[in-house]
Amino acid sequence: MTLPPDQPGDPDQPGLPPEIEQMLRQMLGPQADDVLREIREHGLPGMVDPTTGGAVDLAALAAAAGMPTDPASLGQAMQRIQRMMRSTGDEPVDWELAVDLARQAAVAEGDPTVDHGSQRDAVDALRVAEVWLDQVTDLPASGGPEWAWSRSEWVERTMPTWRRLSEPIAVSVSAALASALASQQEELGRMLGAEQGDAVMSGAEQMLRRLGGAVFGMQLGNAVGTLSREVFGATDVGLPLLTTPGTALLPRTVDEFAEGLDGVPAEEVRIFLALREAAHARLFTHVSWLRGHLLGAVEAYARGITIDVASLEEAVRSIDPTDPEALQEALSGGVFLPHTTSDQKAALVRLETALALVEGWVDEVVAAAAEPHLPHTTSLREMMRRRRAAGGPAEQTFATLVGLELRPRRSRDAARLWAQIAADGGAGARDAVWDHPDLLPTPEDLDDPAGYEKRRSADRIEHADVDRALAEIFGDADAEGDDTGQGGTTT
Repeated sequence: MTLPPDQPGDPDQPGLPPEIEQMLRQMLGPQADDVLREIREHGLPGMVDPTTGGAVDLAALAAAAGMPTDPASLGQAMQRIQRMMRSTGDEPVDWELAVDLARQAAVAEGDPTVDHGSQRDAVDALRVAEVWLDQVTDLPASGGPEWAWSRSEWVERTMPTWRRLSEPIAVSVSAALASALASQQEELGRMLGAEQGDAVMSGAEQMLRRLGGAVFGMQLGNAVGTLSREVFGATDVGLPLLTTPGTALLPRTVDEFAEGLDGVPAEEVRIFLALREAAHARLFTHVSWLRGHLLGAVEAYARGITIDVASLEEAVRSIDPTDPEALQEALSGGVFLPHTTSDQKAALVRLETALALVEGWVDEVVAAAAEPHLPHTTSLREMMRRRRAAGGPAEQTFATLVGLELRPRRSRDAARLWAQIAADGGAGARDAVWDHPDLLPTPEDLDDPAGYEKRRSADRIEHADVDRALAEIFGDADAEGDDTGQGGTTT
């Protein structure tokens, strides 16, 4: 790309697009000349096509990746990227950038502080929910505080868990980008000479890792901030996002949801959503192994994901980064998405089963608690089932980013299974399944809820037979040891 004629610089060095350069000048003020001179002299690896020398259209890249494209937001992001390029940090994600963008997305449609009346209504609904749940489940209340949050508060409280979930995949993506770049080192060495090529590639790898961390942070922040406008509380996604016991509602989102339901009183909607929040919190607080089981499964899935480096290298060679349409097609075509192995697919089945069991248990218990009190329980229950099955834009963005969909695909099957267990053995038997992860139902149980108790009985008989056989073996061994000891004793 040719530099603007009024700017000094080496014409052989690639520059930035005029609109981006103008934005940088407006943003950086007196420091703009120094920054732009550095870009012309050294370039920005990852922002300049090493083959054609053309500058990447950052606005098109942002649009293709689902990031903010307006000049103000993109300018702020670029300023952060510039600072990151000069930093020496080794973190795979720019978390400060992620939090900043999440806050911006959360307040995009306004985010007023929760007033006293809304806070009182939310807390009252959560307390009523606990009383009703006490009648239908043996699991006690979470015991934590009741909160009424703004969307920004939701972002602040849940971001630590989003960081834990997404960091493993960010590391994988960063390593794959570096690997793809290293594959070009031999060709660059032939062009520039081995020593110069090695120096350029070393700097490029470091800069690309930092740029990748910034882009990942932008995507994650945008997804979490958008999700804050869709959730009703702290447990909507089915994962324990809080690190301490407690329940929360987001009054503004609850009220907006209630306004769209003709004929259903807002108070009834609020209590129904409070029941779901409190039921989730009971599981996550008192089933001691569940939090680690779910988050550990997500982390293991993310760590095991590999990037299809061959496809990535082909994309690097074939895509003209100055062509927005080609860039959009590549991103939507999945060449930059994680490549899931057969082991990861098996892990995903286990994770989806656990998520469905959580959602199904909550669905069944909330229905039992609500039906005696809320006339619209059936319609509210069906509406929430459809909402969870469809997911929202933020969940889809997170699925693209991490390679994992958090929607419980089989929650209806799980709800039927929990109802069958309760019908066979009572609510106590239903809740006792959570006593140990080995007792969790399997996908086969979701396929055939009616046969669950028969299979469990067969398992109990088999285990009893094994225990009895082991007892006989060890009992005989102990007896023989006693006889030997007595026979060998002399007096």
